[in-house]
Amino acid sequence: MRFTYSSIQTRQEDGVLFATLDAGPLNLLGVELVRDLVSLVDVLYTDPGDVRVVVVESASPEFFSAHVDLTAVPQYTAEAAKAGGPGDASLGMFLYKLAHVPVITIAKVRGRARGGGNELALACDMIFAVRENAIFGQFESGTGALPGAGGVQHLARRLGRTRAIEVIAGADDFDAELAERYGWINRAMPDAELDGFVERLAKRIAGFPPEGVKAAKRAINNLTLPDQANVRSDSAMFLGLVSLPETRERLDYLASRGLHTPGELERDLGKAVAEFR
Repeated sequence: MRFTYSSIQTRQEDGVLFATLDAGPLNLLGVELVRDLVSLVDVLYTDPGDVRVVVVESASPEFFSAHVDLTAVPQYTAEAAKAGGPGDASLGMFLYKLAHVPVITIAKVRGRARGGGNELALACDMIFAVRENAIFGQFESGTGALPGAGGVQHLARRLGRTRAIEVIAGADDFDAELAERYGWINRAMPDAELDGFVERLAKRIAGFPPEGVKAAKRAINNLTLPDQANVRSDSAMFLGLVSLPETRERLDYLASRGLHTPGELERDLGKAVAEFR
């Protein structure tokens, strides 16, 4: 019963923990979900038992995770701080810890993964997504901010300089096929094939000697993941930019049109951030 949470459904099978985000229709990264993710990651570091692989997915077919709860930034930041102490009080530093967790992590994406939701997926070791409706995006520049929880760091490394600038400064949505072509995700595949593929891969890895898998992950992380200082800098910049009057004006405008609620704006947020009036 170690893996019991209010906003994450869990089941274990053959060394694999399936963690299903279930924090409302949008899976906003707010107080409850961040608290549960921090608890989950803490157990994976301290007492994972026979868990060798974690698959992160969503109970919602429309939203893997829409973004952070922009009405509760100080509150979810306080929860994220519990992962590393007040000196690392940011979602970015919590996701940095997730990226280094001593098991393999796989994000299985249906629906939208934007902003902090995309950064959660990027903190996992692999991302697989459905062709039919998976959407990825970092919309922050469209409001006057920037990705503050690892998006800049991961996308610059995965996509290269020019495509990272396109994605982050352009603040638009990218479907799974284009995300795959850009190197953002591992693979895009038909919805009917996603569950079986991810489960087979997860159980395959979970069946290998764990020390070799851990060593492989550590070696690759050492070559590819950002330094803590870079993540801290992005987090501080995000918190500063999101408090600026122009950014607040744009966020308030989006809120008046339906931000944080299921509907047309959240489905097409990449389009909506360019329609400020």
